Amino acid sequence: MSSPPATLRPAPNRRPGAVPHLRGRADHTPSRPRRSLLLTVLTGLVLLYSLVPLAWLVISATKTQQGLADSFGLWFGGDFALWDNITATFSYDDGVFTRWLLNTVLYVVAGAGGATLLAVLGGYALAKFAFPGKRAVFAVIIGAVAVPGTALAVPTFLMFSRMGLTDTPWAVIIPSLISPFGLYLMWVFASQAVPAELLEAARIDGAGEVRTFVRVVLPLLAPGIVTVLLFTMVATWNNYFLPLIMLKDPDWYPLTLGLNSWNAQAATAGGEPVFNLVITGSLVTILPLIAAFLLLQKYWQSGLAAGSVKE
Repeated sequence: MSSPPATLRPAPNRRPGAVPHLRGRADHTPSRPRRSLLLTVLTGLVLLYSLVPLAWLVISATKTQQGLADSFGLWFGGDFALWDNITATFSYDDGVFTRWLLNTVLYVVAGAGGATLLAVLGGYALAKFAFPGKRAVFAVIIGAVAVPGTALAVPTFLMFSRMGLTDTPWAVIIPSLISPFGLYLMWVFASQAVPAELLEAARIDGAGEVRTFVRVVLPLLAPGIVTVLLFTMVATWNNYFLPLIMLKDPDWYPLTLGLNSWNAQAATAGGEPVFNLVITGSLVTILPLIAAFLLLQKYWQSGLAAGSVKE
């Protein structure tokens, strides 16, 4: 009778019933991650570069107009005037800041919300349906992503001017509905996040395309939808150049144009400098974006379809 294989042969002096040791295999213990001093320093510099402007904004919002000139930028002044600045910001010039804030919310809800909806519908259709000219559509989308928005500003203005839509909210909302990057992102995400087997199972069970999309596809696309929504919302909220060339009536200004008009007052003859209100308004402007990221981050996850299909 031949001897047992070397890999299963019990070690000498091993007590009976003990589990044989597999020879030839080294015991691997998880090693601690290596620390890089250079990477730590670079990360710290990037963090500092990101947080210093925010710290300056928060500190400067607590100063009066005179305190901005008399104190160091990265430290508080003699008087803590944050609440007075917030009150003055919302009451200055007959409370026009509130109107600009509502205009910005309108542009974000209609523009960014519509762009997200169109990106979800288009991305799902491009990912899961076959139709003639699909490659041409892909080329057009990639080309549109590569074209900067400033290159389309003048043609867009001329087109809207002929249509009589300039100096109206539609001149800001309609161009915001087009998001080539959001469409491409949803296309790529839907092609990976929605298994074809789930769609076939829903159709075999008798579900129509609309019901399949609402009940099966949308939950799987939730992380991608949130990502596109955040991108389009930030782009629309911070949009400056498009409203600048489209709008003349201050009543339709978004926050970006409104705060810039306050900032430009100091350069006009007899204008009143209100830099403390501009800084406080800028701080108020970024708070909704921070809140949106904090509220939507729990939906920003992946792998919802993991384990839903048996290979």
